[in-house]
Amino acid sequence: MRQLIPFLDRSVEQWTMEARVLRWLTFLWLFLGLTILFSASFITADLDFGKGWKLFAQQLLWTGLGLVIFHGVVHLPVKRMVQFSGIGMIAMIGLLLATYVPGLTVCINDSCRWLQVGGGFLLQPSELLKPFLLLQASRLFANWQQTPWQERLTWLGLFAFTLVTILLQPSLSMTALYGSTLWLIAMAAGLPWVQLGGVALSGIVVAVLSVTVKDYQRRRLMTFLDPWKDAAGDGFQLVQSLLAIGSGGIFGRGFGLSEQKSFLPIQDTDFIFAVFAEEFGLVGCTFFLILLGVFATLGLRVAMRSQTMTVRLVATGATILLVGQSFLNIGVATGALPTTGLPFPMLSYGGNAMLASLTVAGLLVRSRGR
Repeated sequence: MRQLIPFLDRSVEQWTMEARVLRWLTFLWLFLGLTILFSASFITADLDFGKGWKLFAQQLLWTGLGLVIFHGVVHLPVKRMVQFSGIGMIAMIGLLLATYVPGLTVCINDSCRWLQVGGGFLLQPSELLKPFLLLQASRLFANWQQTPWQERLTWLGLFAFTLVTILLQPSLSMTALYGSTLWLIAMAAGLPWVQLGGVALSGIVVAVLSVTVKDYQRRRLMTFLDPWKDAAGDGFQLVQSLLAIGSGGIFGRGFGLSEQKSFLPIQDTDFIFAVFAEEFGLVGCTFFLILLGVFATLGLRVAMRSQTMTVRLVATGATILLVGQSFLNIGVATGALPTTGLPFPMLSYGGNAMLASLTVAGLLVRSRGR
């Protein structure tokens, strides 16, 4: 039980320097996330529920559960987790398919990504898939040359099927994140460039077709090019986000003093970084970017020092999922990328995302734990 409580786990003293620093950076990241979530969610929670602290309290509960999982993961051998990842991934694919069953799925903003569970909790299989996809992809690509073609094609087919299933929910952003992660893990494993190039070209074609067929994705792309052209319509989210970031100035307005969060849609999930930027300014954003940079550097250092290819790929994929998704979210909030529905790991509100992020962080720490 002591190993499940962060400040009572004495085994940490035996870990490598990278693992200890990554562990504390994860806690710092969590602290910053909970702090800004309290501010970002208070107004809407007060209007919707009459309790401004409700979303923050719920996030605290999920964070507590996520930390228990995190500390469980850092004490399990990576080899054992890899062995059971295939079963976990098949189970997640089954849950993904369940989101297409009328009566089971819950649709929010025209996306049907959730399953209703008892007590009003929404299960999002596409988020909970993260650690299983990471582990199984690392196992497959690390043993690529020794794996029979039949098994290779089976798992590649399952990966492709999973991506298509997520794309049709629809969730182009999550599909792109997972597809890019799989591609980068395969590249880190040393797969032939001819194969990697063919997969990359196929992914680009699918993305173009998706944008061509789906009108809302095409509008998002056009709005990204000039959000001020329709500032009260399709460009409203991005315009409000840019106003929030610009209002922060050098030192920010101060904690809890963001004005744009009253106008910014989904300010506690997709655009939470804009609230952070307004309240903590350029100084706060620079500090957070440095934190992400140090986290990424240590993650890649862990990957380079790993003794086995499987562990190396797990560390690489975990770094991509956490830091890569963070920069994608920042890119959307600052207008550097088209608007998507990707949350900010360990900042945005959401129990599923919190559990998945802390599990992936645990896998990264465990990759260099001892």
